[in-house]
Amino acid sequence: MIDKWEKWARVRMRFVALLFVGFFIAATGRAFYLQVLDNDKLVKIAEKQHQKSIPLTPSRGGIYDRNNAPFAVSIEMDSCYAETRNMENISEAATQLAPALGYSREELEAKLKGAKNFVWLARRMPPEQAKKVKALDLEGVGFVKESRRFYPNSQVAAHVIGFTGVDPSGLEGVEKKYDNIILGNTGYLVTERDALGRDIALKKGSEGKAGSKGSNVVLTLDKNIQYIAEKELTKTIEKNGAKAGIAIVMEPDTGRVLAMANYPSFNPNNVKELTPGAVRNRAIADSFEPGSTFKIFLVAAALEAGVIRPGDSFNCENGSCNMYGRTIHDTHKYGALTVPQVLKYSSNIGAAKIGQRLGSQRLFTALTGFGFGEKSSIDLPGEVSGMLRPQEKWYGIDLATISFGQGVTATALQLTAAVSAVANGGNLMKPYLVDRIVDDEGVVLQQYGPQVKRRVISPETAKTVAHMLEGVVAEGGTGTGAAVDGYRVAGKTGTAQKVEGRSYSASKRIGSFIGFVPVDKPRLAIMVMVDEPTANVYGGVVAAPAFSAIAQQTLCYLNVPPDKNIKKKAAPVPEKVTPQAEQAVVEGVTVEGADAGAMPNFRGMSMRQVLRVMEQRGLNVKLQGSGRAVEQNPPPGARITTQDQVWVRFVPSA
Repeated sequence: MIDKWEKWARVRMRFVALLFVGFFIAATGRAFYLQVLDNDKLVKIAEKQHQKSIPLTPSRGGIYDRNNAPFAVSIEMDSCYAETRNMENISEAATQLAPALGYSREELEAKLKGAKNFVWLARRMPPEQAKKVKALDLEGVGFVKESRRFYPNSQVAAHVIGFTGVDPSGLEGVEKKYDNIILGNTGYLVTERDALGRDIALKKGSEGKAGSKGSNVVLTLDKNIQYIAEKELTKTIEKNGAKAGIAIVMEPDTGRVLAMANYPSFNPNNVKELTPGAVRNRAIADSFEPGSTFKIFLVAAALEAGVIRPGDSFNCENGSCNMYGRTIHDTHKYGALTVPQVLKYSSNIGAAKIGQRLGSQRLFTALTGFGFGEKSSIDLPGEVSGMLRPQEKWYGIDLATISFGQGVTATALQLTAAVSAVANGGNLMKPYLVDRIVDDEGVVLQQYGPQVKRRVISPETAKTVAHMLEGVVAEGGTGTGAAVDGYRVAGKTGTAQKVEGRSYSASKRIGSFIGFVPVDKPRLAIMVMVDEPTANVYGGVVAAPAFSAIAQQTLCYLNVPPDKNIKKKAAPVPEKVTPQAEQAVVEGVTVEGADAGAMPNFRGMSMRQVLRVMEQRGLNVKLQGSGRAVEQNPPPGARITTQDQVWVRFVPSA
């Protein structure tokens, strides 16, 4: 019996010993796996449990005009934080910091004594404020660089450029449309946390990771042309007591948008108090009845279809004609008018009769060909398509009214693109604003270019219509105010009643002018729209002069030679400008009249140089002619008052 129990005891001891050996081997193997094979993974998990990443504002790429002048840039600014556990005396620190940070002492002390050890005191501080805080040299107060968006030209092209939010994602304009390209990668700071997840301090030996900058966007806009368009549009709106306005400048051959101006405007550096309506880009987001500007495309379509010839005559019935039970009126009483005269005198009755010859189906097809009723697909957010009802839903009087621009709506951009098709020989171009995407080294990452959407009329028809539109600006036409000294201009006036509810307003109008210049080799297509003018409602009176002013200054700026055999006003021979004076202007220093309230000496300068000085000095000057400045009012050095008519006259260099 004893031998049996001893034998059983030895078996149990051996079993227990083997069990311990097994446990030891398993524990050793597990320890080896955790400490050697899986060490890196576990270290990372532990770090995540004991670390916290604090995101830093990413840096955005810049937005530039076609000459690389900045429209939007990101600048590095100091952001200030506090690590309260490293502060010897929080109350004393709050007392010193509060004045520099703009807090009350009590408010700042409460913030510092909160549960978190890491706390932001100020994000993206102005340099003067950061300098004051740094001068205090307080323990536990640190700084890190963050990016802030800045728009150096203030209101210039604000509706096109847009702006960003605090995060800083793009909220409007190019900033929004190209946000994924412009926005860089987010940086971060790393803090250590205790077992309860509370911030202890910034991790030693690590300052986190700085955010990477996004790509840069180069636009087709020209800052100087944009400035000209905005300046003249503002003058027009204020002079005519209007509600709002639009001005667009486009290259007809390419579809490049050189300027897109809106009034009223806003400052993208200060958007906190803006309403959604203030930032709306009316040039693409508002559609309106185009009125008589639509007659351009009616005549083009009828000529292309062969249903009319320029010499055809239409009886305009002394200004009153009954069609489909409705009476159509002209502003003046006309008898028989040829097709060019229908455009020149803007006869609604003549247009309606041309529309009858063309027919609703062909007119609808032509208008859709010109891009009406569809978005232009410009690279901006918020574009609308306007309203062009399907042809099968045209009833009774619709053919007549649509022929002269009622019962259909379009955006200012659609009209500019459509008239550009007439100017360039018949091709509808896709309007575009972004020329290329580049990195900080100037390497082109993406290049954009002109795109022909479709041919809408033949070159012969386009040329015929262009010469007809010259008559609108000639003596006796409705658009004489659009004439440009030294250049042949083609264009069309428009005056349309505004729709209120389901009827037309008895008093509210939209006045517009659209055209191109020079006629034979167009460099510019320009659209000006004035919303609810009060001083005068007609497009030829309120919008045509703005077209002329924008065209005159832009042609001179681009050094487009005047047309031959065009009479120009005589002017004295210009003086030669010295190299020293030329350099002084380039650097923004005028030779005479350095006083900010005095008239600079523009004599001998080019238009580009005058525009640069005007922008720097905040002057509103009317520019006349082309070449070099030879005459100005007031004279150099004279004080400029609000009553002065400020102008500079140019003549071609000898």
